[in-house]
Amino acid sequence: DGATLKLAVPMSLEDLANEGPSTDDPLVVYDEFGAGIGSRIMLSEGGEAAQPFKPNWKPVDAYNAGMIDKLDLDFNSLK
Repeated sequence: DGATLKLAVPMSLEDLANEGPSTDDPLVVYDEFGAGIGSRIMLSEGGEAAQPFKPNWKPVDAYNAGMIDKLDLDFNSLK
């Protein structure tokens, strides 16, 4: 109840560093948090996406595991 399906495009570290659009294909994500256009979310895919529904498994490909309010990365330390 209260969840929606959204389209989300995964972002690589390069996408985040350039703050440009991602070239990855969009995923359909089960979203209980109300993410909007332009929101950054944490998502899980595959079998991990169904874990929040255990023991009543749901057929989902991706799950919005949380909303990102602020993201600070030191890209030099990630190389």
